[in-house]
Amino acid sequence: MEKLFKLKQNGTTVRTEIVAGLTTFMTMAYIIALNPNLLTNFDKGSSLWYGVFLATCIASAIGTFVMAFAANKPFAMAPGMGLNSFFATVVGNIVGLTGLSYLQSFQAALCIILFEGIIFLVLSILNVREKIVNAIPLGVRLGIAPAIGLMLMNIGFGSNVGVYSETGGPFYAMHDFFGALTPSVAQSTMGSGYSTMVLTVVTMFVGLFVIVILAHKKVKGAVLIGMLAASVLYWAGSAIFLKVNPFASLATASFVPPFQDMMETTFFKFDFATFFQIGWFTAITLIITFCIIDMFDTIGTLVGTASRAGMVDKDGNMPQMKEALIADAVGTVAGAVTGTSTVTTFVESASGVEAGGRTGLTALTTGILFLACIFISPIAAIIPPAATSSALIYVGVLMLGGLKNIDFTDMTQLVPVAVMLIAMPISSSIGHAIGLGLIVYTVMKVFTGKAKEVSVLTYIISLLFLVKFFLVA
Repeated sequence: MEKLFKLKQNGTTVRTEIVAGLTTFMTMAYIIALNPNLLTNFDKGSSLWYGVFLATCIASAIGTFVMAFAANKPFAMAPGMGLNSFFATVVGNIVGLTGLSYLQSFQAALCIILFEGIIFLVLSILNVREKIVNAIPLGVRLGIAPAIGLMLMNIGFGSNVGVYSETGGPFYAMHDFFGALTPSVAQSTMGSGYSTMVLTVVTMFVGLFVIVILAHKKVKGAVLIGMLAASVLYWAGSAIFLKVNPFASLATASFVPPFQDMMETTFFKFDFATFFQIGWFTAITLIITFCIIDMFDTIGTLVGTASRAGMVDKDGNMPQMKEALIADAVGTVAGAVTGTSTVTTFVESASGVEAGGRTGLTALTTGILFLACIFISPIAAIIPPAATSSALIYVGVLMLGGLKNIDFTDMTQLVPVAVMLIAMPISSSIGHAIGLGLIVYTVMKVFTGKAKEVSVLTYIISLLFLVKFFLVA
C-alpha cells in the first residue's frame, strides 16, 4: 500500500484512508438508487431500471479506480446530478421527436455520452483540459471551494432531506420546515409527513453536533462516526415514534445482481440510427452542451476539493490534474458502455477529504464499496438522508474558510467570487457558476482597462458560456 499510494509522503495511514473512503461512499450512496429513478422516470422494477442501477455501480467503480491508481487522488466518481436530469429530459425529447419507445430513445441518447467521453479522453491526453483549468484566473479558482461549500450546505438543508406524505411533497427542511411556517401551519401542510420531518431535522442537527464536537477533539473518523450516530437515532426514532420498521425493506430485498436486465437494455446498446434522426445540428449541440457542463463541474470539484485538502501549489494548481481528468473521461465512457449518463467527480468527495483522505486508497475503498453494492444495495438504501446531510453541512461550513484567501480589496476578484457564491447553490451547478464567474471577471477586466490581463483562452471560455446560456436551450 505504501509503495502504491505513498501514504507516508501524504501524511496519512491505511486506517485513515479506509475510513475516509467509507465516509465518502456513505455521503454519495444515494446516487445508487436515485440515478436509475431519474433516468427511467421512476419506473422501478423495470428491466431498464435494473440495467441503469448496475451501470451506476459499475461505471462509478471503474472511474473511481482509475482515479485511485492513475492520479492517486481521494476523489470518487459517479453519474453527475444535474447532468442525469438533463439526460432524462433529452430522452423525453427524443421520444417526442421520433415517436419511439422510452427504451429506444434512451439507447439513442447514450450515444451523446459516448461521444462526450471520447472527446474528453482525447482532450485530456492532449493536455487541452489541463490548459483550460490553468486558464481560470486565480481569483475565480480561490472562490470555487467556498461556493461549493454553500452548495453542499444547500443540499444538506434542502434537497437531500425531502419528505412525502398524503398531502403531497416533497417538503424540504429549510424551505418548508423553517421557511416562515409556524408548527401548526407546517403540520397542517405536511400532514403525516410532519412527524417524519421533525425526526429528520433532529437527526440532521444531532449528527452535525456529534461531528463538530468529535472533530474539535481531533477524533479520527469524526464525520463517519457522526453519520453512524445520526443513522442509529433515525432508525430508533422511526421505530418508537413513527411506528415504522426502518429495516422492513430488507425482508423482501433481492441480493442477486440483475445482469440479465443490463445486457438486454443498456450494455453496449447504442442506437446511432435513432440518435441522428434528431438532426446533425441538434446532435452536435447536445454533445457540446454536455461537454461544457461536465468539464467545468469536474474542474470545479477537483480544484475546490483539492484546495480544501491543501493539494494545490501556490498558484492554485493541482499535481496530477491530467490523470484526474483522464479518470473522469474513462468513467464517462464506461458509463456510456454500461448504460448511464455522464460520470463525473462527485463533490461529496469533500467529506472523505475532511475525514483525512489524501491518496488513491480513499478512492479505491469507495470504488470497492460501489462494486459491493451490486450485491448489497438494499443495505446501502437504509442509510437515512438526514445522516448524510449532517456530513454535507459540516463539510460545507469548513469549505467556506477558503474565503480568507480572497483579496476583498480587488473588485475584479471579489465580484466574480460573490456571483459564484450565489449562483452555485441556486443553480446546483458548479459548471454554470464558474461560467458566470468567468464572464463577470472578463467583463470587469475589459471595462476597467485591464483587458490585457485576461488570457486568450479565458476570453474563449467566457464566450462559449455566453453562447451556452443564451443560445442553447
